[in-house]
Amino acid sequence: MKKILSAVFVFTLLLSSCQGEDGIDGQDGGLFVASAFEIEIDFNAANNYEYFEDYGFYVYPSDVTLVYILWETANGQDVWRLMPQQVTFDEGTTYESELTYNYDFTQNDVRFFLDGTVDLSTIGSAWTQNQVFRVVVVPAENVDAVDTSSIEDVMEANRIEAFEKK
Repeated sequence: MKKILSAVFVFTLLLSSCQGEDGIDGQDGGLFVASAFEIEIDFNAANNYEYFEDYGFYVYPSDVTLVYILWETANGQDVWRLMPQQVTFDEGTTYESELTYNYDFTQNDVRFFLDGTVDLSTIGSAWTQNQVFRVVVVPAENVDAVDTSSIEDVMEANRIEAFEKK
């Protein structure tokens, strides 16, 4: 009797661990997991202060793309912020200008871009060069279950242990 119960338990465990999405183009389906990568970008006039990156993996129409920018390093720890993020420059007058780090996405790619009221050609390279981003494509089922403003919470909820560098 113990052997039969053990066999049923193992079979049930295997069956439940194989649940997931139906496959695409005849491929087997998989578990609902997030895909992620890290990328470093230089923004300049030549690329119109924007950059497109293909995912390199299949993205479902219902998936949600989240982008985080490496904002600073504090006490040896990287500080990531969910985009969009805005910087205000004091022009020394009553006029302040703003720079916005932003993104949009399709099922095929993600676009990173700079926007705002500041003349992008006048800001220093610290704002445009070597900007590091982490991209996480989250299955729609998982988005409401986590605080997306926290990259650590998103990583934990979606079992992301590392970011592929592009």
